Amino acid sequence: MPRYAQIIMGPAGCGKSTYCYHMQQHLELAGRTAHVINLDPAAENFEYPVAWDIRDVISVEDVSETLHLGPNGGLIYCMEFLLQNLEVLDEALNYDDDYILIDCPGQIELYTHLPLMRQLMDHLQSLDYKLVAVYLLDCQFIDDTAKFFAGVLSAMSAMLQLEVPHLNLLSKMDLLGEDRRRDLDDFLSADADMLLATANMYTTERQQRLNSAMANLIDDFSLVRFLPLDNTDEGNLEAILINTDHCLQYGEEEEPREPADLDNDRNDDDSSFPM
Repeated sequence: MPRYAQIIMGPAGCGKSTYCYHMQQHLELAGRTAHVINLDPAAENFEYPVAWDIRDVISVEDVSETLHLGPNGGLIYCMEFLLQNLEVLDEALNYDDDYILIDCPGQIELYTHLPLMRQLMDHLQSLDYKLVAVYLLDCQFIDDTAKFFAGVLSAMSAMLQLEVPHLNLLSKMDLLGEDRRRDLDDFLSADADMLLATANMYTTERQQRLNSAMANLIDDFSLVRFLPLDNTDEGNLEAILINTDHCLQYGEEEEPREPADLDNDRNDDDSSFPM
């Protein structure tokens, strides 16, 4: 049987742990059990019950004290240590009902510059996990086109580096007022003309050529699109779950069930079902 995992990624403070908590609650309401794994060795507190915590094996605080590394160096060391000792993670993933939410660190270089997260993805796939990367970007970061371009490029870089099905979310929509939400609608359904019109207002001619190239990349190839994330809206969480299930092909390998009346007809008269 295949196993399933959402890999929750994004910059520090974008709401990854909060998403894990609300998505786990939503899955339980739907009658599905999900286990949340913390892979952030610098994390502190969680709302959700942690099924397995990397800090039980190694933490940034311990590494910094022992090896005198800074926060980023300590985190990279912790992730390299985990990849060298994956058997501890394998033991933690031994569930009968394997739907996993993996809460990842917020250092972007893990997804865009270094091969560490890619190696972890490859290992999980070798364990017969189907994966979807869920990339969160704080919607309050998107208040102009230049910042939207930056967010799109970070999401695109992670998507191309990891090479697994990918879903992008604008998080913390529940913290915005109605006017601000309407402003963000332009970015959720962005087209090249709209992006260029706003981006070119305060840029030079040389920068405008770059704006045009990025806007056309986003519009022509549809490589990156964002869905809104409102953790207070069960309908919104269900829509996101439907999208992640589609990426994971969740449940598609189960045996199809025939309606009861067809079973009865087949027993009564086999000739009604020609070979």
